[in-house]
Amino acid sequence: MKLVTPEEMREIDRKAIEEFQIPSLQLMENAGRQIAEAAREMLRFPLGKRVAIFAGRGNNGGDGFVAARYLVEEEAEIDIYLLGKKEDVKGDAQTNLQRLTQPVMEIKEEKDLDKLKDSLSQADLIIDALLGTGARGKVQGILKATIELLNESGKPIISVDIPSGLSGEKGEPLDICVKAARTVTMGLPKQGLISYPGAEYVGELKVADIGIPPEVLNDHCLKVNLLEEKDISSLFPYRRRETHKGNYGHILVLAGSTGFTGAAALAGLGALRSGGGLITLGVARSLNPVLEAKLTEVMTKPLPETGEGSLSLEAEGDILELVQRMDALAVGPGLSIHPETQELVKRLITKINKPMVIDADGLNGLAGDISLLTKSPASIIITPHPGEMGRLLGMTVAEVQSDRIGVARQAALQMGIVIVLKGARTVISDPEGNVYVNPTGNPGMASGGMGDILTGMIASFIGQGLTELEAAKAGVYIHGLAGDIAAGTQGEIGLIATDLLDKLPLAIKQLQQKR
Repeated sequence: MKLVTPEEMREIDRKAIEEFQIPSLQLMENAGRQIAEAAREMLRFPLGKRVAIFAGRGNNGGDGFVAARYLVEEEAEIDIYLLGKKEDVKGDAQTNLQRLTQPVMEIKEEKDLDKLKDSLSQADLIIDALLGTGARGKVQGILKATIELLNESGKPIISVDIPSGLSGEKGEPLDICVKAARTVTMGLPKQGLISYPGAEYVGELKVADIGIPPEVLNDHCLKVNLLEEKDISSLFPYRRRETHKGNYGHILVLAGSTGFTGAAALAGLGALRSGGGLITLGVARSLNPVLEAKLTEVMTKPLPETGEGSLSLEAEGDILELVQRMDALAVGPGLSIHPETQELVKRLITKINKPMVIDADGLNGLAGDISLLTKSPASIIITPHPGEMGRLLGMTVAEVQSDRIGVARQAALQMGIVIVLKGARTVISDPEGNVYVNPTGNPGMASGGMGDILTGMIASFIGQGLTELEAAKAGVYIHGLAGDIAAGTQGEIGLIATDLLDKLPLAIKQLQQKR
């Protein structure tokens, strides 16, 4: 499903109205009907229930007026409050205001809000139709006071298209924002509804079909997408009966250093649990006994090391020889920031011509020198968290987080590689400017080792025959899904990386069953 900016949605509306000759009044009618349906679901039995509708003077308010008409037909008790004067309502919204048979109370001054507190206490549901996606600047004055009143009411709120006061593009509150229980957005989800912190205000998100033609909604010029189950399930057919381990890839994982054997183990097991046929873990020689004892199914390859127990430059020849037999390579988890190890990584990037997933310490040495990524003969995926992304690009974490989609997209275009920007709503971007936002995962996954597993998973999927972009999308989606399954059985608090590992096969099975 496409994700759009407010500007892109306005262009979609324009095409529907001008090129497909769908009356704008009909689109508003359809939107209002969908809002009423959402209210009906929340109320269960609308008869006699009281609904307070707060409307602005624009099309968002018009949607609220339409919803009021439909709820009256359900014999709900409707109170309508207009923020402003009736004569200031224009266009289709004015048409639907005139169609109302219920009285509309104008809220012109903050003191008018004092009269509403008692009536709001009697409401079963509030519909927020104050502001749409075109809102700009800081919310203040009577509008701010109204939003505060709604949030303090303790009543469930349905927001029309977007919670009032939320940026539709960046997902940032414009100082204050309605806290909705459900948001019914029209046509396509807006990026600000999916991105954090905006997603915290949205509640349950429902995407409403208001009659816009599919060819408009799926325009190839729309580059940002929300990953869906169907996008991933098609990548995992059931395996043929006549098969062997060689059919599912041989993955080399270069990871670990003294004190970080866990990262190496998790990356190797992540690759194995994701279906990789053979996994070889290349580690510093002194760590090999530990990892041989820890890992039964993952093979290990002891390699030359520095005095601090990390891979040394002397390992280069062995790695270049070893990688010839491999289908994909994962580099970085727990590898250390030892200067010699970092130099080794740089040399490997310039010489290896196999698909490569680079994470963690594999990225740290590239800060300020990302040209190596553009010059590499390999197809590369990098999987930075916001801090690593900031170091690579010379940005602060706050700058990265304020525009995750834009930063990831621009970086992928600049470097010519696939980028996985980790975090809540992980963002995947490719060199063609396409972006994919992942909806799976939960706060319980904010613990050590989760990213190491993801690195191994993506490399494993490449080894099994997926393209780099497919592997990144599948890895991120399944990683989050496994975390959700684990949290569903034991809760989020105390969730650890090995809990997620155990759920990877189940997550893949669940997707296969949805094909």
